[in-house]
Amino acid sequence: MTDLTRPDARLSSTQLRETDPASLDLDEAFSPLLAIIEQAQARAYRAVNYELVGMYWDVGEYISARVRTDGWGKGVVKEFSAWIQVRLPGIKGFSPPNVWRMKQLYETYAGKEELSTLLRETTWSNNLAVLTGAKTDEARQFYLSRAIKYRYAFRELERQINSLLYERTVLYNETHKEIIAVHPELASLRDSYTLEFLGLPRQGRERNLREAIVANLRDFILEFGKDFAFVGQEYRLQVGAHDYFIDLLFQNRDLNCLVAVELKAGEFKPEYLGQLNFYLEALDRDVRKLHENPSVGLILCTGKDDTVVEYAMSRSLSPAMVAEYQLHLPAKNVLEAKLRELTNAANLDSLEREEP
Repeated sequence: MTDLTRPDARLSSTQLRETDPASLDLDEAFSPLLAIIEQAQARAYRAVNYELVGMYWDVGEYISARVRTDGWGKGVVKEFSAWIQVRLPGIKGFSPPNVWRMKQLYETYAGKEELSTLLRETTWSNNLAVLTGAKTDEARQFYLSRAIKYRYAFRELERQINSLLYERTVLYNETHKEIIAVHPELASLRDSYTLEFLGLPRQGRERNLREAIVANLRDFILEFGKDFAFVGQEYRLQVGAHDYFIDLLFQNRDLNCLVAVELKAGEFKPEYLGQLNFYLEALDRDVRKLHENPSVGLILCTGKDDTVVEYAMSRSLSPAMVAEYQLHLPAKNVLEAKLRELTNAANLDSLEREEP
């Protein structure tokens, strides 16, 4: 008899008839078949989406060319939209605004091979979110890459764009490049998080914050990063005869390590780092598995003085980060101004190094 416990088992119709139905674990026996079907469906969906976005690209290219050579405008596009409905009744996606977006898509990415390849790997609605929300090629590449890697739905991607994830990530990586050089794993964290989805008042207690995060875990992990898996809240550590509790504990699948998060309803204090380092040591000694990398820590505060943080971190050997959280969406003009300031400073530094 075929060993049904083997995931690669293949059951013929004769073998199924010979198997005692009462002893057949259907989930175990048929799961490999389900996986085959789901993988084929996913490949078919990706192929259809690739061709769909490619078709929109070709239509946009044609419309763009006729606008340049023959002066086509929105009136002609409206006529085309009505004409195609007569020729192909019931076809969707060719409303006048959408056709104009096809032209915009082509003109935005034409001649940019890497970007034009990326846009075919995600959905049309995601492409529209990036097209309207991201203003530079760097930002477009960032959001398209994340949409593909994490398989964002439109609402998830739109929320990332509205929360200025690109600007916050670039600022973090530039500001903390020296720390990240020593602890590359900290590149998976940031020094600011936007938690507007919790619906909490701007002033609250740590317990309320923790409970709200757990109740909205899906949205929190979207903000935190989809490589994070939730392990538990108030995670118990026993050291000697004493019990200690980590506010939130995650597993990062990409880094293959535990991530301890401490929540503070106030400004950062140096003693918070000592507490976190103690937790990381306990995790590595008593909880971390042999195949896992050393644990990483994050202190999440409502505010921080960068000088105090620098002093506190200067002699810390643990991979830890201090971050601010906001209970409202960040001000776009402030982040953009900071980003321009850093970019200008980096360009000036580069010019000075090139001078003889």
